[in-house]
Amino acid sequence: MSTATATAAPHETPLSIGPIPLSVPVVLAPMAGITNTAFRRLCREYGAGLYVSEMITSRALVERTPESMRLIRHHESETTRSIQLYSVDPVTAGEAARFLVGEGLADHIDMNFGCPVPKVTRKGGGAALPWKLEHFRRIVEQTVQAAGDIPVTVKMRKGIDSDHLTYLEAAKAAEGAGVAAIALHARTAAEFYSGHADWSAIGKLKETITSVPVLGNGDIWSAEDALRMVDETGCDGIVVGRGCLGRPWLFGDLAAAFESRHVRIQPSLGEVGDAFRRHAELLVDFFDDEGRACRDIRKHVAWYFKGYPVGGELRARLASVESLQQMDDLLGELDRDQPYPGAPAEGQRGRAGTPKKPALPENWLASRELSTAQSADVAAAELHNSGG
Repeated sequence: MSTATATAAPHETPLSIGPIPLSVPVVLAPMAGITNTAFRRLCREYGAGLYVSEMITSRALVERTPESMRLIRHHESETTRSIQLYSVDPVTAGEAARFLVGEGLADHIDMNFGCPVPKVTRKGGGAALPWKLEHFRRIVEQTVQAAGDIPVTVKMRKGIDSDHLTYLEAAKAAEGAGVAAIALHARTAAEFYSGHADWSAIGKLKETITSVPVLGNGDIWSAEDALRMVDETGCDGIVVGRGCLGRPWLFGDLAAAFESRHVRIQPSLGEVGDAFRRHAELLVDFFDDEGRACRDIRKHVAWYFKGYPVGGELRARLASVESLQQMDDLLGELDRDQPYPGAPAEGQRGRAGTPKKPALPENWLASRELSTAQSADVAAAELHNSGG
């Protein structure tokens, strides 16, 4: 691929997640419907780091649902098998971790306490859960104990909203429970993905947590953003989510930046088309179904071709592709020599949404303690479907 010289200062930030050393301090954030084996493999082909699965629901994993069992499969090339668990119940969380460890299915377990999606928070999960601090502590403790030598990390948000911040207390509880690292998306659930991430909160977390690595997440659209986050916050590593949508080569840029190599990948339109085709090919392998793979790749069209001179009519046809042969025919219409367009291809990706009042269980904010009624409701409401 085409490359360009960058002007960022050199950085060297080694990172280990428990016993797992990372050659660069970069983690792929779990994203529902995105970070399946196919996308993880594609990102690894460009760069280095830790690549985490889609969210796997503990209840569904304990019940061995077919979809959950499919989502936890890793390709043989994935040498560090990283799985994100979602749970609202300590017992189920522990059972899920014991299953993963007992069956030798994971090398690292991440726990989701940051999801802002209403179907998750209204059940007391995701970003809503750390408000119930002791309940949060029990879930983390049970998972860490069940995982044994397998490192457990947590990913969280600042809190529910600006009046109900939870991240510092929850992080201290997680540190005490024995987690191997803590990642913070520097927004509240109410902010969803809108506005700008509050990187100062990452700095405060780093000052508060001293025994394990602190990872920063939010508004990393380029390698320069990642280096700036480390500089401004002192965090030990970065977590990349929406910034890599349609840009798996971002992990190449990140590896170069953290290894003090002053080059950045600037793909031509033809090279973008090749990456898009490779992604589809890996999805066929993942789903073992060409039709399903082609349906799944459709949502990536806008991300891959952002900023490039690809007409709306061709984009629309790519977004309704039904076979690899049809895809090849359409990609053959691209002007492969079109150069990297610069700024139009960079910046924010994915839907930011707008601030909104989080959906929560009844009377959730009335107390930091989980009431008997809430405990029963939360346990019964744990999601049975994995992948978000």
